[in-house]
Amino acid sequence: MSELTVKQRQYLKGLAHGIQPVVMIGNNGVTPSVIKEIQSSLNAHELIKIKVMSDDREVREALIPQLLTETAAQFVQHIGKQIILFKPSEKQKITLPKE
Repeated sequence: MSELTVKQRQYLKGLAHGIQPVVMIGNNGVTPSVIKEIQSSLNAHELIKIKVMSDDREVREALIPQLLTETAAQFVQHIGKQIILFKPSEKQKITLPKE
């Protein structure tokens, strides 16, 4: 999967604006059950919001590479306590702009 272009990322941000977080990461951090839930949600929805309960921005930012590695998803945005990830599924529901 190639890197998202700026236009594609903006398109996904617009789509994500109206959705609610489907996974919450608490004090235990990224556990195997959290990864399993994220992968399940990505397969079902392709675009998801994750809410991180930590107040420390550095902790939230440190989670992003781990989430991307373990889920093979693509990073869309990190704003406040929310992280938005995208991963096209086999039944591709979201069609990205070409450029």
